Amino acid sequence: MSALLVPPSRVCRPGHRGFALRTISADTYRAFLASPDGAALGAGFLQCPSWADVKEGWRAQLLGWGPDPEAGALTGVALVLLRQFPGTRKYFAYLPEGPVAAWNDPHIDGWLDPLLEHLRRAGAFAVRIGPSPAYRRWDAALLKPLTRPGRRLGDVLASEVDPLGTAVAERLRARGWRRCGGDGTTEGRGGGGDADAQPRHVFHVPLAGRTTEDLWSALNQEWRRNVRRAQKEGVEVVVGSAAELPDFYRLLGVTERRDGFRLGRSLAYYERQYAALNAEEPGRMKLYLARHRGEILAAHTMITVGRRVWYQTGASADHRREVRPSNALQWRMLQDAHALGADVYDMRGVPSTLDPEERTYGLLRWKLGTGGQVVETLGEWERPLGGSANHTLYRAFQAYLNRR
Repeated sequence: MSALLVPPSRVCRPGHRGFALRTISADTYRAFLASPDGAALGAGFLQCPSWADVKEGWRAQLLGWGPDPEAGALTGVALVLLRQFPGTRKYFAYLPEGPVAAWNDPHIDGWLDPLLEHLRRAGAFAVRIGPSPAYRRWDAALLKPLTRPGRRLGDVLASEVDPLGTAVAERLRARGWRRCGGDGTTEGRGGGGDADAQPRHVFHVPLAGRTTEDLWSALNQEWRRNVRRAQKEGVEVVVGSAAELPDFYRLLGVTERRDGFRLGRSLAYYERQYAALNAEEPGRMKLYLARHRGEILAAHTMITVGRRVWYQTGASADHRREVRPSNALQWRMLQDAHALGADVYDMRGVPSTLDPEERTYGLLRWKLGTGGQVVETLGEWERPLGGSANHTLYRAFQAYLNRR
């Protein structure tokens, strides 16, 4: 992790409970995430200290705030990634799916203002955050019969609208934040809104309070048939190691060409990710392999933080797809997430289209078969920091990103 060294901030504003904010050590940060208070905030893997070691080209800071951060008395933390704007000494600050904060606090200025002031002092001209509350949810059973040409998720009445997500969106707008990509639903394969770096629409399979039999019954008939087919054909699912990452990467290239997308990541990226996450906590990232007749036909990665589990990236071969290796992998990963005591199995991004004629719909259809929920997050939000010079630089940075 490349750290940007700036003076620690201590900002106390009248009427805001006087939170102090400081840079903290990785050990202090991890201790908070593991504490009852920290665990309740449900940090994702993108806000773990190890993620800073995955991202090249970014400087990183670990921040904590609360009554006494120096003594470890914290109420929130944030991994901040800072990217220098070419030709300047200014930085774009990015908090992927963060900060890890009490978004249900109606007085968010108590911790948000100190955070923004600290970033401004660190040389940031703009900041992007990813608030954790959900916005809307659609049950799989609701969506399956509603597919038709031209239809999108936003055209369907949600099963649930989260009042906290709605309140947080209103609070951010009132403070000058802009939702990246607006409030529309222009999503691609990964489920992110236009200009969102992380998926705006994700797919969750609830695990808390359910048995393995409940999970099996929730799978649709096609999924159960495919899992049985894989078992009958002798597909073997095992947990691999770093030695099989080249096999995973080769299959990922096959998948990208077949499905018409490109993640643009190297084998070194996945090797760095595997090493960094597992150095932080052994078993945090696992590579699952589906073998048939001695050949690896599919490989999926899984990440665990606290009581949350993510299916991050999947890859499969073009041949022998009829033995259904990916279904076998996912069923094993669901069972393992359940055995770990996870509350939710997050299958990450899905597109917003309900149009069977669109190429990306197949990804949504496949995940709907598990019987979970499509969850629309609040997406990512941005705002410039400071005076008119930073606003000008922010507009220039947006143009720079558009050109890239």
